[in-house]
Amino acid sequence: MLTPLEIENKTFGKQVVNGYSTAEVHEFMATLLRDYEQLYKENIEYKDKIEMLNQGIQHYKSIEDTLQNALIVAQGTAESVKQNAKAEADNIVKQAEFAANQSVEEIKKQISAKEIQYADTRKQFDVYKAKMESLLISQLEMLKEMNKEEE
Repeated sequence: MLTPLEIENKTFGKQVVNGYSTAEVHEFMATLLRDYEQLYKENIEYKDKIEMLNQGIQHYKSIEDTLQNALIVAQGTAESVKQNAKAEADNIVKQAEFAANQSVEEIKKQISAKEIQYADTRKQFDVYKAKMESLLISQLEMLKEMNKEEE
């Protein structure tokens, strides 16, 4: 691409016959130089702006990559927390089941002990009843004999 300085310094050969008017050529070159200089400056500004925008895009791509990595880490952490929570819940359930089973066994032992105590008490009652019955029978026999003797 030509620079404005190259356009400004451009010279043309002169022809004697059917040549161009030097004043018109200089005027046209001056107009061309102004327009081209403006376009040249705008082009540089646009290139700078494009470079700045590309840097911004790179910055945002970097942020996007960072966010994606953070999201992946967060998902991994969430999955890990979820697995740990499930494992802890399973452990709590197992501990509760174990404690419940121990409680059931303890209650069964207590029931068994109470049943044995009940059976012992029942035997003692039966023995007491038999003794009382025997005592009453003997007392009744004594009364009958006393009644026979009185007769």
